[in-house]
Amino acid sequence: MAIPDFQTLMLPVLRSSVEAEVRISDVVVRIGNELGLTEEELSELLPSGKQTTFANRVNWAKSYLGKAGLITLTRRGYFQASERGKQVLLAPPERISIKFLETFPEFMAFRAASNETTITPQPEQSSLKDLAPDEVIRAAHAELAASLGAELLAKILSAPPDFFERLVVQLLVAMGYGGSAIEAGKALGKSGDGGVDGVIDQDALGLDRIYVQAKRYTDSKVSSGEIRDFFGSLDRFKATKGLFVTTSAFSPAAKETADLLSKRIVLVDGPLLTRLMIRFDIGCRVEETIQIKKLDEEFFD
Repeated sequence: MAIPDFQTLMLPVLRSSVEAEVRISDVVVRIGNELGLTEEELSELLPSGKQTTFANRVNWAKSYLGKAGLITLTRRGYFQASERGKQVLLAPPERISIKFLETFPEFMAFRAASNETTITPQPEQSSLKDLAPDEVIRAAHAELAASLGAELLAKILSAPPDFFERLVVQLLVAMGYGGSAIEAGKALGKSGDGGVDGVIDQDALGLDRIYVQAKRYTDSKVSSGEIRDFFGSLDRFKATKGLFVTTSAFSPAAKETADLLSKRIVLVDGPLLTRLMIRFDIGCRVEETIQIKKLDEEFFD
């Protein structure tokens, strides 16, 4: 038989974790055996040569189930069906598909975030044939980035509080601020009072400085009052610019307040934070590089 697509695999993956915590590598083996896949099918590799096609699809099935809250990631490489997932299995559909997952608000929020990362609306699978090949690749790349962003944010929120401060340091250094990681680490977090979480040099010589406020929130949005408090702190330090980073979002009033204040305050919310992390390779790595080539007309002249 042909290797099933990842949507077909979502129901078996969910069922595999209903009794207890399971390891994803064990689930790949178990489902492969249950489906009766041949050794050749099980060993078929992706173009990168780093993972089998079947394991890749099982992992994507797990990822999408997680976006809908049907499974819980218990620890690295392990997961278990959530209470919602167990309820679904009491009267399961014939097949769990993306359309089925769209009945859950968490998955719709993930899809909305995915669409925000693209210049044009994300196409549905049935309309891919109407797009140019490079448009299909860009749409797939945007969805991959959105999925990775959601995973990065989940990891940040599950880590200890001081990890978020170290993350901000690494990101700012990767973006060219703060000189070296050691110098930036000394600068960020040493204030600790006055409503400022840290100070980092804007350049390697320390000719200018950026004052940083970092809030690791889950559901709460940063309010306009918190922006005004940060502005007051900048005023006390005679600072001209500040950076406010949060894992959640800024309320409309907070954004308006930041725009109207006399000091430059840059706002970085959760989605922008993860996009910057992906852009500057913080907390992620290149899994595979795909080159798009076109005809070299000059060669034939």
